[in-house]
Amino acid sequence: MSIIQDFNLSNLDSLLRTFSERPQALNLDTKLAQLMQALLADHLDLLPLPGQGHTLQRWQTLARVAGCDLALAKLYEGHTDALAILAECGSAHLVGDAIWGVWAAEPPDARARVVSREGDQVRLAGRKAWCSGALQIDRALITAWGDDDQPQLVAIELAHTRQRLHIDNWQAVGMGTTTSVEIEFDDAPGIAVGQPGQYLSRPGFWHGGAGIAACWYGAAEALADYLREQCRKPRPDPHAQAHLGAVDAALYGARAALRECAAWIDRQPTADASFEVRRARAQVEQAVEQVIRHVGRALGATPFCRSSHFARLSADLPVFLRQSHAERDLAALGQQLAQVPAGAWQL
Repeated sequence: MSIIQDFNLSNLDSLLRTFSERPQALNLDTKLAQLMQALLADHLDLLPLPGQGHTLQRWQTLARVAGCDLALAKLYEGHTDALAILAECGSAHLVGDAIWGVWAAEPPDARARVVSREGDQVRLAGRKAWCSGALQIDRALITAWGDDDQPQLVAIELAHTRQRLHIDNWQAVGMGTTTSVEIEFDDAPGIAVGQPGQYLSRPGFWHGGAGIAACWYGAAEALADYLREQCRKPRPDPHAQAHLGAVDAALYGARAALRECAAWIDRQPTADASFEVRRARAQVEQAVEQVIRHVGRALGATPFCRSSHFARLSADLPVFLRQSHAERDLAALGQQLAQVPAGAWQL
């Protein structure tokens, strides 16, 4: 697999602009998979790998896509994360021309199990929950569990007949198009990727977590642009200007956190980035929540009802943001921070 460092951003922007301005879809949005195929055809999914000196460029592209549409970003981020994982685990030969996803949620009532293994060939039983985009993608990397009680990455084909998709529980409005389903495995085949436990132990696990925060940031930036345009009009409302000032302060801090985190990862790509990524994600999450509040209060109901792009982002972003674990993530950050020597906050 060839990962390119520069690609045609003007072509990317053109594809994204056309997609973002489409009318609101009330049923399954077939254009989502079509655009993903177009991005793959133009090799716009071949982002720089994280930790290779261009991590910020990778995140800037994720933010750009998220500012267009978060359902698209969910597919695009999952696909590009899968490519990075396959490269990190020495399995880039599996990529092909498929749209990939990564499903690693582990709720206690849904667990996929490796019931037999011969070399890299495995058979799966059990269930996998929160399989986002399963109706639009071709292949996925999932975590499954064997006798050693370690999560094993397994590559699966979505079209295989020994797998059954359950979609009835998906009632979402925000992020509704991505259709997170539950998959039931009945002696279904898969290919083991990497070693047991490698999904969580590899440096790229935390790099990918920061890429999610870049998506949060990109969507919030797009919402903020609506407020900035409003304030550019003659005789702007001073209250709207105050909201814009608050939005700028929030985004400025979040952008600085992401840039600093990207630089840290590029300086030491094999180091444990959990502390830096947790800190950056917390900063971005708080900033995004402020942006949502200020933009909504400043602009009122009109863009929620008259702009399909604004309405989709506003409905999708609170759901997408819940990929954070809220206070659980903050508690983990605080636990790490308590071990940091005094003076860590000095300017």
